[in-house]
Amino acid sequence: MSSLMECSIETIINIFHQYSTRLGHPDRLNQKEFKQMVKKELPNFLKKEKRNSALIDDIMEDLDTNGDKELSFEEFSILVGRLTEASHEEMHKGHPKGKGHSHGPGFGEEGRGSCQSQGGHGHSHDGHGHGHSHSH
Repeated sequence: MSSLMECSIETIINIFHQYSTRLGHPDRLNQKEFKQMVKKELPNFLKKEKRNSALIDDIMEDLDTNGDKELSFEEFSILVGRLTEASHEEMHKGHPKGKGHSHGPGFGEEGRGSCQSQGGHGHSHDGHGHGHSHSH
Protein backbone atom coordinates (compact mmCIF):
# COMPACT_ATOMS: atom_id res chain seq x y z
CA MET A 1 0.00 0.00 0.00
CA SER A 2 1.33 3.42 -0.94
CA SER A 3 1.90 6.10 1.67
CA LEU A 4 0.00 9.39 1.57
CA MET A 5 3.07 11.17 0.19
CA GLU A 6 3.51 8.55 -2.53
CA CYS A 7 -0.17 8.86 -3.44
CA SER A 8 0.16 12.65 -3.51
CA ILE A 9 3.12 12.48 -5.89
CA GLU A 10 1.25 10.00 -8.09
CA THR A 11 -1.77 12.34 -8.09
CA ILE A 12 0.40 15.24 -9.32
CA ILE A 13 1.75 13.07 -12.15
CA ASN A 14 -1.74 11.83 -13.06
CA ILE A 15 -3.20 15.34 -13.15
CA PHE A 16 -0.32 16.58 -15.33
CA HIS A 17 -1.09 13.80 -17.81
CA GLN A 18 -4.87 14.37 -17.69
CA TYR A 19 -4.11 17.73 -19.33
CA SER A 20 -0.93 17.00 -21.33
CA THR A 21 -2.59 14.26 -23.37
CA ARG A 22 -5.41 16.50 -24.68
CA LEU A 23 -3.54 18.25 -27.50
CA GLY A 24 -0.14 17.92 -29.11
CA HIS A 25 2.67 16.03 -27.39
CA PRO A 26 1.35 13.68 -24.65
CA ASP A 27 4.18 14.49 -22.21
CA ARG A 28 4.06 18.29 -22.53
CA LEU A 29 1.54 20.94 -21.55
CA ASN A 30 0.87 23.52 -24.24
CA GLN A 31 -0.46 26.96 -23.34
CA LYS A 32 -4.14 25.98 -23.64
CA GLU A 33 -3.69 22.81 -21.56
CA PHE A 34 -1.74 24.74 -18.90
CA LYS A 35 -4.47 27.40 -18.64
CA GLN A 36 -7.16 24.71 -18.32
CA MET A 37 -5.17 22.94 -15.62
CA VAL A 38 -4.47 26.11 -13.59
CA LYS A 39 -8.13 27.19 -13.69
CA LYS A 40 -9.52 23.77 -12.79
CA GLU A 41 -6.85 22.22 -10.55
CA LEU A 42 -5.39 25.26 -8.73
CA PRO A 43 -8.42 27.47 -8.02
CA ASN A 44 -7.38 28.25 -4.42
CA PHE A 45 -3.61 28.38 -4.87
CA LEU A 46 -3.70 30.79 -7.82
CA LYS A 47 -6.89 32.78 -7.13
CA LYS A 48 -6.00 36.06 -8.85
CA GLU A 49 -4.12 34.30 -11.66
CA LYS A 50 -7.16 32.14 -12.35
CA ARG A 51 -9.07 35.23 -13.45
CA ASN A 52 -6.24 36.74 -15.51
CA SER A 53 -5.02 34.88 -18.61
CA ALA A 54 -2.04 37.24 -19.00
CA LEU A 55 -0.78 36.27 -15.52
CA ILE A 56 -1.13 32.57 -16.40
CA ASP A 57 0.84 33.24 -19.62
CA ASP A 58 3.57 34.94 -17.54
CA ILE A 59 3.78 31.97 -15.17
CA MET A 60 4.09 29.57 -18.11
CA GLU A 61 6.75 31.71 -19.78
CA ASP A 62 8.73 31.80 -16.53
CA LEU A 63 8.52 28.00 -16.16
CA ASP A 64 9.33 27.30 -19.83
CA THR A 65 13.10 27.24 -19.32
CA ASN A 66 13.92 25.98 -22.83
CA GLY A 67 11.55 28.42 -24.59
CA ASP A 68 9.64 25.82 -26.63
CA LYS A 69 6.20 27.22 -25.60
CA GLU A 70 5.37 23.95 -23.81
CA LEU A 71 6.00 22.64 -20.30
CA SER A 72 7.70 19.31 -19.77
CA PHE A 73 6.93 17.53 -16.51
CA GLU A 74 10.31 18.71 -15.20
CA GLU A 75 9.40 22.34 -15.96
CA PHE A 76 5.92 21.84 -14.46
CA SER A 77 7.46 20.38 -11.30
CA ILE A 78 9.10 23.78 -10.64
CA LEU A 79 5.58 25.22 -10.24
CA VAL A 80 4.61 22.39 -7.88
CA GLY A 81 7.69 23.08 -5.76
CA ARG A 82 7.06 26.83 -5.65
CA LEU A 83 3.39 26.38 -4.74
CA THR A 84 4.28 23.83 -2.07
CA GLU A 85 6.82 26.21 -0.51
CA ALA A 86 4.41 29.19 -0.67
CA SER A 87 1.61 27.15 0.92
CA HIS A 88 3.99 25.97 3.64
CA GLU A 89 4.90 29.59 4.42
CA GLU A 90 1.18 30.48 4.48
CA MET A 91 0.61 27.68 7.01
CA HIS A 92 3.22 29.23 9.30
CA LYS A 93 1.68 32.72 9.32
CA GLY A 94 0.73 33.33 12.93
CA HIS A 95 2.06 29.91 13.91
CA PRO A 96 5.62 29.89 15.29
CA LYS A 97 8.20 27.62 13.68
CA GLY A 98 10.40 25.36 15.76
CA LYS A 99 9.98 22.32 17.97
CA GLY A 100 6.33 21.50 18.59
CA HIS A 101 5.16 24.03 16.02
CA SER A 102 1.71 23.97 14.48
CA HIS A 103 0.28 24.84 11.10
CA GLY A 104 -2.64 26.95 10.04
CA PRO A 105 -4.36 26.42 6.70
CA GLY A 106 -2.31 26.64 3.51
CA PHE A 107 -3.74 27.92 0.25
CA GLY A 108 -6.33 25.13 0.00
CA GLU A 109 -9.91 25.75 1.09
CA GLU A 110 -9.85 26.41 4.80
CA GLY A 111 -11.52 24.09 7.26
CA ARG A 112 -12.93 21.68 4.71
CA GLY A 113 -10.41 18.89 5.25
CA SER A 114 -10.42 18.44 1.49
CA CYS A 115 -6.87 17.07 1.44
CA GLN A 116 -7.41 13.98 3.53
CA SER A 117 -6.15 10.62 2.37
CA GLN A 118 -7.37 9.85 -1.11
CA GLY A 119 -6.52 6.73 -3.06
CA GLY A 120 -4.23 7.01 -6.07
CA HIS A 121 -5.15 5.55 -9.42
CA GLY A 122 -2.97 4.65 -12.37
CA HIS A 123 -4.12 5.69 -15.79
CA SER A 124 -3.61 5.38 -19.50
CA HIS A 125 -4.61 7.70 -22.33
CA ASP A 126 -4.96 6.41 -25.88
CA GLY A 127 -2.24 3.82 -25.44
CA HIS A 128 0.00 6.31 -23.64
CA GLY A 129 0.30 4.52 -20.31
CA HIS A 130 2.16 5.93 -17.36
CA GLY A 131 4.56 4.05 -15.22
CA HIS A 132 7.46 5.01 -17.45
CA SER A 133 10.68 6.65 -16.46
CA HIS A 134 12.67 9.40 -18.07
CA SER A 135 16.43 9.41 -17.87
CA HIS A 136 18.04 12.82 -17.68
